[in-house]
Amino acid sequence: MPKMKFEGIYKDLKQKIETQEYEFQQFLPSENTMVTIYKCSRNTIRRAVSLLVKDGYVQSLHGKGVRVIYQPVDPAYFTIGGIESFKESAARNHKKAATKVIQFAELTADERVSRKTGFPVGSELYYIQRVRYLDEIALIFDINMFLKSQVPGLTPRIAAQSVYEYLEGTLGMQIDVSKRKMTVERATQIDHKYLELKDYDFLAVVSGQIFNSEGIMFEYTQSRHRPDYFCFQDTATRS
Repeated sequence: MPKMKFEGIYKDLKQKIETQEYEFQQFLPSENTMVTIYKCSRNTIRRAVSLLVKDGYVQSLHGKGVRVIYQPVDPAYFTIGGIESFKESAARNHKKAATKVIQFAELTADERVSRKTGFPVGSELYYIQRVRYLDEIALIFDINMFLKSQVPGLTPRIAAQSVYEYLEGTLGMQIDVSKRKMTVERATQIDHKYLELKDYDFLAVVSGQIFNSEGIMFEYTQSRHRPDYFCFQDTATRS
């Protein structure tokens, strides 16, 4: 079965769980029922459900079914999930998104940039600074570096819309793995300049290296979040 089939089912079920059509602790329809609903094989349903399990939306219970374990967070928070574009994250959080590009430049990685990002010295990079608005409030300051050889034709206009839409839809890239680190850091002058920090003097900072399906690191990103709107959720299983 084509990959897009089970991904489409996964996205549909995920949306129904997030909108509470399938509520917390409720069981999803049986496998037989979903085979009929989606007109597909059992294996396709199982692949879609396995993604929901991995994302912490459901739990498979042997002999009982698949139970919803997802609970929506307080609407005041902006929840960080999997590998998503800002536009996708905002939509999932039911918030109005807007992006302003502050700086768009090209640079060559020196030793300092290499140590910080993981790009080899000499790498040709796009360097982008963006302010992210949620419901018209400036809440996130993003610093992105993209490997030019993997992101040809990137422009400020694309950066203001969705780089990931361009990568996947136009360039056909498959984005595969993200390695992330979360820290709390003091706010800088530029943070105070562009973000509505109120009395906060610190931010939640998410730094990440993103790899495509060929194992090439094509992006380094640092997202600096106003702390009162930030929430990170993870699901872990005990081995």
